[in-house]
Amino acid sequence: MTKDKKTVIIGASPNTSRYAYTAARMLRDKGVPFVPVGIKTGEVFGKEIMNLREKPFIPDVHTITLYIGSKNQPEWYSYILSLSPTRMIFNPGTENVEFMEMAEAKGVEVLAACNLVMLQTSQF
Repeated sequence: MTKDKKTVIIGASPNTSRYAYTAARMLRDKGVPFVPVGIKTGEVFGKEIMNLREKPFIPDVHTITLYIGSKNQPEWYSYILSLSPTRMIFNPGTENVEFMEMAEAKGVEVLAACNLVMLQTSQF
């Protein structure tokens, strides 16, 4: 049931042309609770974007969906894994073998997939 899949959007943005914004809209429309986290400030559908640099504690995370490129991920490895997600989605352009292997070693289900397609095709 998607309503139990609290999803953290890493790389959230208030910019309507960004895929992370579209993901937030689709999650909202499907009734999936989401938490926007990023380095951009602002709001996404009434939710304040939490500051990634502050490494906010977020309980009960089911899915982390990544919207930051692989070259920008290493400084956030420990933080992201500390959220203890059940699943991580590496969207196109975010694939990172090193990070994927680290997550799998912690028992996280890792998908190289498109969050938007997953939501549109009921695979989320």
